[in-house]
Amino acid sequence: MHFERPLERGRLRRRYKRFLADVVTEQGEELCIHCPNTGSMLNCMQADGRVWFSRSDDPRRKLPGTWELSETPHGRLACINTARANPLVEEALRGGVIRELAGFDGLRREVRYGVENSRIDFCLDFAGEAVYVEVKSVTLGYAGEAVAAFPDARTERGARHLRELAALARSGIRAVQLYCVNLSGIEAVRAAEEIDPAYAAALREAKRAGVEVLAYGAELTPDSISLVRQLEVL
Repeated sequence: MHFERPLERGRLRRRYKRFLADVVTEQGEELCIHCPNTGSMLNCMQADGRVWFSRSDDPRRKLPGTWELSETPHGRLACINTARANPLVEEALRGGVIRELAGFDGLRREVRYGVENSRIDFCLDFAGEAVYVEVKSVTLGYAGEAVAAFPDARTERGARHLRELAALARSGIRAVQLYCVNLSGIEAVRAAEEIDPAYAAALREAKRAGVEVLAYGAELTPDSISLVRQLEVL
């Protein structure tokens, strides 16, 4: 996935009100840009750290740009724009990168399902058999560790999705939790039980119910992002 136009580089001043970030460009321009991430962004940012953003000339937009990439305090590169995860996974699915899900006949997005009125990210068709795939973007890493963790904040919504997947698996329908790791220098993924023990418990229960748990890591540059390899799930 190539960015629509070259990203601009700057330095982060602060993130605030969840969706706003103040940055200073390399040319010294001070901007308030959109932060497209509802999580805590734990270990993804630091004051005066390097950031990359896309600029928009759409007159209907209130903010001139969108924060895309961040250099973490540990020297990694993270894609903090969570809206990139699903297109990134779709590109990998259609390109056969995710081997466990290769060979499907059809792909639908945002399909309603389950007893808790959820939407699945992807519903794949394999010769008339549906496979449900839920995607989560992972950006939480720790110093000195090549293991990323999810979530970076408590997420009842994430636990609900796991319950829905578990119910599908128990009924004989193939269900997949796919972690899209948008963080460089990572070899494995785990549940962040220290942050959200309820989510970790829901993941264990989903696994017992037969939900497949996969993780794929991204290669990130200021020009493009692509899922390139499978990671271990701990």
